[in-house]
Amino acid sequence: MGAEEDVLAGVGPRLRALRRVRNATLAELAAEAGLTASTLSRLENGKLRPTLEQLLPLARVYGVPLDDLVAAPPTGDPRIHLRPVRRSGLTVVPLTRRAGGVQAYKVVYPPAGGAPTTKMQTHDGYEWFYVLDGRVRFVLGEREFLLGPGEAAEFDTRTPHWIGSAGDEPAELMTLFGAQGERAHLP
Repeated sequence: MGAEEDVLAGVGPRLRALRRVRNATLAELAAEAGLTASTLSRLENGKLRPTLEQLLPLARVYGVPLDDLVAAPPTGDPRIHLRPVRRSGLTVVPLTRRAGGVQAYKVVYPPAGGAPTTKMQTHDGYEWFYVLDGRVRFVLGEREFLLGPGEAAEFDTRTPHWIGSAGDEPAELMTLFGAQGERAHLP
């Protein structure tokens, strides 16, 4: 397998990981990118060799540079160019650039405002978060917690949960998420 095949072989797992982070279905993402769900599935499974015409809209939809999708070789510049993504009122800054495994994010939750909403969610995976700034309201199952700067929590994301700011100021968190249930083992 040559260098080009190595690069293209990694595109599928990266696409799948990006879609799972967004908690989107094949049909939702394919429609947003102007592809069919079948084409996206075949790209993710490595059964279809990706073309530039397919990768460009996917990079746009995921909000990542095309280089990230194809794992372009580094150019010698060690700086990481973080690109915040706004989603459902949150600002999410991906801190890792590889597909699969544990992913790191900085997440900024907007101020709570009026009465807090708690639309609980569940999905596969395991999450750990650390409060950098602000106060966080964390609902896990039937229990509710308030966390401040320097406090952390970890949980199985299959348990119904909700995270949001608990005050009039934004809350900033560092989050580690493993879609396959990987735990963050910290001393």
